[in-house]
Amino acid sequence: MNEPSPFLQFLPLVFLFVVFYFLILRPQQKKQKDHAEMLAKLDKNDEVITSGGVHATVVTVGEKTLTLRIADGVKIEIEKSSILTVKKK
Repeated sequence: MNEPSPFLQFLPLVFLFVVFYFLILRPQQKKQKDHAEMLAKLDKNDEVITSGGVHATVVTVGEKTLTLRIADGVKIEIEKSSILTVKKK
């Protein structure tokens, strides 16, 4: 009897990898890229939400950190990466 070619045996595996890439890896990479762009565009007086759920206003933007005002006279310094989203103006 004829055995299927080795290429045909690996075709389903290749197909699964392609599906895995387009359904899981590519959207995750796009999300990470969009988040990095958002962090690069942060500016003074932007209203943000941190990953801890704190709603605050950006006071200063540093290389890796931000100073946020969470209430009158209350400022905190956090890592840029902990910003979850920027509120729409």
